[in-house]
Amino acid sequence: MRKLVALPVLSADALSSVAYGPEAMLAVLVLGGAAGLAYSVPVALAIVLLMLAVGLSYRQTIRAYPHGGGSYIVATDNLGRLPGLVAAAGLMTDYILTVAVSVSSGMAAVTSALPGLADEAVSIGVLVIALLLAGNLRGVRQAGALFSAPTYAFVIAIAALVAAGLYDAAGRDFEPVPPPPTHLAEGVGLLLVMRAFASGSTAMTGIEAISNAVPAFQPVAWRNARTTLSWMIGLLIALFAGTVALVHLQGVVPRSEETVLSQLARLSFGSGFMYVFVQAATALVLLLAANTAYNDFPRVLFLLARDRHAPKIFTRLGDRLAFSNGIILLSVAAALVYVAFEGRTAALIPLYAVGVFLAFTLSQSGMVVHWWRRRDRHWRKSLCFNATGALLSAIVFITAGITKFQEGAWVAILTVAVFLLVTTRIRRHYDRVAAALRLHPRLIEIPGGTLAPPCAPSTPPGRPLEAPSGAKAGAGNGVEGGIEGGIGAETGAETGAGNGAGTEAEETPEEIRHLSVVPVDALQLASMRALAYAASLQQPVLALHVALSDEDAERFRAAWLLWGDHLPLRIVVSPYRAVVAPLISYIESLHHQRPDLTITVIIPEIVVRHWWHRLLHSPLAGRLKRALRHLPKIVVTTVPFHVVD
Repeated sequence: MRKLVALPVLSADALSSVAYGPEAMLAVLVLGGAAGLAYSVPVALAIVLLMLAVGLSYRQTIRAYPHGGGSYIVATDNLGRLPGLVAAAGLMTDYILTVAVSVSSGMAAVTSALPGLADEAVSIGVLVIALLLAGNLRGVRQAGALFSAPTYAFVIAIAALVAAGLYDAAGRDFEPVPPPPTHLAEGVGLLLVMRAFASGSTAMTGIEAISNAVPAFQPVAWRNARTTLSWMIGLLIALFAGTVALVHLQGVVPRSEETVLSQLARLSFGSGFMYVFVQAATALVLLLAANTAYNDFPRVLFLLARDRHAPKIFTRLGDRLAFSNGIILLSVAAALVYVAFEGRTAALIPLYAVGVFLAFTLSQSGMVVHWWRRRDRHWRKSLCFNATGALLSAIVFITAGITKFQEGAWVAILTVAVFLLVTTRIRRHYDRVAAALRLHPRLIEIPGGTLAPPCAPSTPPGRPLEAPSGAKAGAGNGVEGGIEGGIGAETGAETGAGNGAGTEAEETPEEIRHLSVVPVDALQLASMRALAYAASLQQPVLALHVALSDEDAERFRAAWLLWGDHLPLRIVVSPYRAVVAPLISYIESLHHQRPDLTITVIIPEIVVRHWWHRLLHSPLAGRLKRALRHLPKIVVTTVPFHVVD
């Protein structure tokens, strides 16, 4: 992406937080009455300094991780597995709440302009989440002017609002309008100020998005990413500070029935076109901010599944090349949170701050360790920036956890603890299964080969089975390798003529001609057992491996040769990480080329003791049966391998 496109696409989450960050801060300060509201400017200045420090810190992260450095990757690389999981827990909580908070804040903008929809806000919000789910399952992507427009419209709207407000204030020599009388709920003290600081700091959510997406930039990617991050931080500070200054000058206080931005827009523009423009731009950018989580949440879940901390189903791509399972999980979780808190932004904010700043703290702490180990050029300056960001983020995290514990922060903390428990137990299970499946040295020399089938007098010499002409599985997937030797079949089988070829009319065992296809994910005991079972049937056998890249294909071929190259092997390259679709496509191609063959797909199946462990293993056999059921002469069976855990 060019910088002018990347800025609105990757900054939507951060810039849209201006719609609820200042209001969250004021909602706490107003509890102290006029004395509390007097702290709005000093607290806002502290938040601006925090934005600047964290922004400079992430500039160092971009330089150190030019291929993308999210909190999970940085914390895992530099602090270890457990801190990496804690950072992932904070990120996952952040992304779920990004959807819930953005939708709730967007609905607040809508109901401020159209109060008649207030009673239906929760239902409409759930519908919006459902639309986001449907759109992302269809493969909606952030790109181009379509996704740039809402962010730029929001920036223009807030800039016009601030300019109009400051122009009005200049007419009275910038004399602040006294706020309306407020009910004093508690005294003004350090605790109140710190709570306001923690709430207002949620205006920094999404600030790490650019460091996650460095490879998406035009060359030189890391330099363009740093420039874009600087622009984003500058815009965020200007919009946040301008909004708080306008609130102070106009004497606006938070109200349950109308947002602060809506009040400011009414004061500056009345109820005309510009007011509608401000509210519409706010709602649209918040919707776009919610959609950014649909790119980041499934990606973090994929990384966790790749590292065996989450079920393997989250590595699976859907038909539209999106991580469908992660998208569904995010939508369900966000909808449950949104409904549980009745779509109230103020109630969701305490949960939000904990996850956001937990991830910030661990990411920046990881960068401190990174620079201390590397000690390359300018490492001291970079270490100081990251140490400052880590310290300030930790202060906000601790403050939010303590001051907002009873308001809902305990839910976020409990969620992190449960997440750690679940992910570590998943990793332990996968490690035990891997140990049970590991090949022993003596198994490398297994005498293999397909056992020669008994020769029937009526069977003439066969011809080799060629690679299917339609064997390219899925868009852009190539086919490599070959089938060594011949797989017996009658010469007339090419046209499917004679003896009921291509039909299910065989009535005697002698009429059935077999081909066993064994999908092999990796060379381990379960796959060996399936290959041995297939060879023992005394029928031709073909091993089939779906590789995710050319490098993966070469690694598997080398392992196959080390094992002894006992059986014919076909490798299908699937660069989009889809496995099942290429497998189905290849088997269908085999069937269409040789309809005379009865193809038996023999799948190694991991059998575990507990039902909850079954969720961690892909039900490949069931999916293949459903996908291939419409084809005649296709048999899908499994060879179980029992793992005691």
